[in-house]
Amino acid sequence: MDFTVDGRNVFAATGGRAFDPDRPVVVFLHGAGMDHTAWMLQARYFAHHGRSVLNVDLPGHGRSAGPPLGTIGALSDWVLKLLDAAGAPKAALVGHSMGSLVALEAAARAPAKIWALALLGTATRMAVHPDLLKAAEANDHAAIDLIASWAYGRLAHLGGSRSPGGWMMGSGIRLLERAPPGALATCFSACRDYAGALDAAAKIVCPTLLLLGELDRMTPPAGARDLAAKISGARTVILPRTGHMMMVEQPDQTIDVLAEVI
Repeated sequence: MDFTVDGRNVFAATGGRAFDPDRPVVVFLHGAGMDHTAWMLQARYFAHHGRSVLNVDLPGHGRSAGPPLGTIGALSDWVLKLLDAAGAPKAALVGHSMGSLVALEAAARAPAKIWALALLGTATRMAVHPDLLKAAEANDHAAIDLIASWAYGRLAHLGGSRSPGGWMMGSGIRLLERAPPGALATCFSACRDYAGALDAAAKIVCPTLLLLGELDRMTPPAGARDLAAKISGARTVILPRTGHMMMVEQPDQTIDVLAEVI
C-alpha cells in the first residue's frame, strides 16, 4: 500500500489484509537499516486477528522514497503525518530498536493519537561504537557483519531456524545489505544523538510494553530499566535465550506477548 508523506512516496505492507482505518490500527516500525520485512510474521498475525496493519518502510528504506531522516524527532513527526495520510485517527505503535525510540517520541508528542505502545529491543540511550559508526559511514560491509554477529542470540548463531536449511543470521545480513548507501550511518547517528527518552517516557499515558531479549548485546535489558520505571504502568517482559532480533528468533513468543497489549 502506498501513501504520500511530505511529498514523497511511502510504502506500508498490510499483512495480507486490506487496510481499514475503522478497525484498530497498528503501525510497525523497524530498526536501523532494515525495512518492513523484519516484521512479516507479526504483521500478518495481527492483520488476521482484528487489526488494521501498517508495516512501514521508513524514509529511505525498502520501498519508501528517501532520503533517510536524521533525527528521532523528525522520524516521530513523520509517523504522525503517516497516520494522517492513512486516515487513522489513532494507532498502536510497535517499534524495534531505533523504531522503539521513534514510537516512544511520537507517543509523547501526540498522546491522544496513540492507544498502545510496544517497545522491543529498546534502551534509554542507544550508544553506537565509534568503529561501527565509522564502518557504516564508509559503507563498509564490516558494519553489517558486526551487527549480524551482535544482534542474534546463541541459537541463531548455530542456525536456530525451524525451517530446514534456514539461517537467521544470513537473512539478517541480506536485509541490511538492501539498505541504500548511507542509510545505516544516518540511523546510527540518530540513535546516538537522541537523549530525550526519559522526558518522553514521563509523558506516556497509554498501555505500554517493553519486550527485551535476555541475551541482547545491542540493547541489554539493563539499559531499559530507567525507561521502564519512568513510564506509568509499563510492563516489562524479558524473553529468555533471545537476542536483539526477537521478532525473528522467537516469533511466536513475540506475538503472544504483543497480543496482550495490542
